[in-house]
Amino acid sequence: MSKEAAGLPVTIRELRPEDRGNWQALWQGYLAFYETTLPEAVFDTTFRRLLGDDPRDFNALVAECDGRLVGLAHYLFHRHGWKEEDVCYLQDLYAAPELRGRGIGRKLMEAVYAAADAAGAPSVYWLTQEFNHTARDLYDRIGVLTPFIKYQRA
Repeated sequence: MSKEAAGLPVTIRELRPEDRGNWQALWQGYLAFYETTLPEAVFDTTFRRLLGDDPRDFNALVAECDGRLVGLAHYLFHRHGWKEEDVCYLQDLYAAPELRGRGIGRKLMEAVYAAADAAGAPSVYWLTQEFNHTARDLYDRIGVLTPFIKYQRA
C-alpha cells in the first residue's frame, strides 16, 4: 500500500460474513507474530462464533481502509467475581504491519472501549507478551499496566 493510500481514513466496523478470507489472513498474521498456528477447524469455529448472536461469545471489529481490511479486534464480555457488571476481555488486537503507527490499533481499542461502555462493562483488560514493544507503546498511552503475572495449567 502506498503512503498516499495509507493516509486514507480508517473505518471501524463489525465483522461481516463476506470478510472471511481477509479476516483469516489478518488473524494468521497475528498468530504468526506469536509463533502460533491453528488447524482450519479452529478458524471455522472462531469465525462462526464471531458472527454469532450468543452474548457470551466473542465479538469482532475490523478496521477497513480503502476497501481493504487492515486490522482486527476480538473481544468478549464475561462475569467477574469482584464486580456486579460484566467485564470485557480483549483477546486479539492486530494491525497490518505496513500500517502500524497510523492509529489503527488505537481506533480499534477505542471502539472496544465504546462497546464495553454500551454494554455497561466498567472494565476492559488484555494481555500481551513482554517483548511486544510496539503494542506496549500504545497500551502505555491508553491503559494502565497492572502488577499481575499470568500462569496457566502445566
